[in-house]
Amino acid sequence: MALPKETANHKQKTILTKGQTIPLNIKRLGINGEGVGFFKRTVVFVPGALPGEEIIAQIEKVYPNRAEAVVKRIKKKSRDRVVPPCPLYNECGGCQLQHLSYEGQLKEKQDVVRQAFERYTKIKPEKLPLRPTVGMQNPWEYRNKSQLQVAKEKEKVIAGLYGINSHRIIDLEQCIVQHPETVRVTNAVKRILEDLNIPVYHEKTRKGIIRTIVVRTGFETGETQLVLVTTQEKIPRKELLIAEIQKRIPEIKSIVQNVNDKKTSIIFGEKTIPLEGPETIGENLGSLSFELSARAFFQLNPQQTVKLYDEAKKAAKLTGKEKVVDAYCGTGTIGLWLAPDAAEIRGMDVIEESILNAKENAKRHEFTNTHYETGKAEVILPKWLKEGWKPDVIVVDPPRTGCDQAFLNTVGKIKPKRMVYVSCNPSTLAKDVHMLISHGFVLENLTPVDMFPQTAHVEVVCTLVQKNEG
Repeated sequence: MALPKETANHKQKTILTKGQTIPLNIKRLGINGEGVGFFKRTVVFVPGALPGEEIIAQIEKVYPNRAEAVVKRIKKKSRDRVVPPCPLYNECGGCQLQHLSYEGQLKEKQDVVRQAFERYTKIKPEKLPLRPTVGMQNPWEYRNKSQLQVAKEKEKVIAGLYGINSHRIIDLEQCIVQHPETVRVTNAVKRILEDLNIPVYHEKTRKGIIRTIVVRTGFETGETQLVLVTTQEKIPRKELLIAEIQKRIPEIKSIVQNVNDKKTSIIFGEKTIPLEGPETIGENLGSLSFELSARAFFQLNPQQTVKLYDEAKKAAKLTGKEKVVDAYCGTGTIGLWLAPDAAEIRGMDVIEESILNAKENAKRHEFTNTHYETGKAEVILPKWLKEGWKPDVIVVDPPRTGCDQAFLNTVGKIKPKRMVYVSCNPSTLAKDVHMLISHGFVLENLTPVDMFPQTAHVEVVCTLVQKNEG
């Protein structure tokens, strides 16, 4: 849990005790969507509290440099506080901000980015080129994929997420951030498993077959894939199960089984078996089309992904003459989005399967100006430089942990004219920007993009340029 800057200079021992009630003014939201206040210079995190509120909080946990509390009473409410429309909001934990108006969410997500840059860089707040958060017209029913754990409650098959601070599965018969088709298919599959008495997994005893129901729907194509994650390859009454799924949910295009026999919270195992129909479904992003297999990564909010990639394209300022590197390229989506406006796109990734997908995607779209290699960017970039190929623009979309330091040092030596950094973690972005500034870059623009409305997550498109470069 990242601590606000205010705590950096105050390392005195916390005077709070568990069970104590305290008055608290909430100053801002933390990175997990919790309210943040200060009691005698000790930072206190309070889930469910909103900036501007005056509350009575009860201390739940005390640490040397912070405390966690719950709201006992709200003395002064935020004007942005709303009634969460989901009846399971306080149990489920899948969303953190349904009690905050959407306008309020966009404002606070911008502030989360501001906080990160205040904490991890030396840029003066008034000099921070931070733009308003790019939001959605309809911030509901946007998730194209659901992955719900299966369990049995009495004789009923349920599927859902683990409740807040518990190992109890909350049955999700409805979910207003999911595409309605994923909810409908999951509910129908639960009834079929129940009717056919197919054994479902029990976490404590580790007995049973069906662990997880995964459903992905193409927003643009309308194609739906069902994946049953099982503990073993053999499923009792498998043929009857497939026949019932086809009969009751005929619109499903692809039925797949994935085997995961390990004691782990990771959803998928290594083995995937097609049961009925093709192994992939199609989805479109703008003018690009993709074939998605059961384990393929694809953005969960395709509507906002178009906005995210358009922001990246705007930031790259391509004229058709630039050589572009797509680092951490995955299946090549961002690079392909930029390819029509670039002289050449070169991408790299450490996962060989992703590079094969990137090559296939480029070939399917008939791009002849792309080149992909498997390996680390900090190794491949210097190799290309030695061969006489220097990029004008580097685009990067790293994991939550941010960019590898060796990669940032390599970028510092290569000195491309522009760098476009797409981030899903404002804190690691700010740390990496601080390092890039030491390599002679100037921060030009920060645009937050709301990829996951009703949650605390925020993506950022960040543009850096070399000094004296436009």
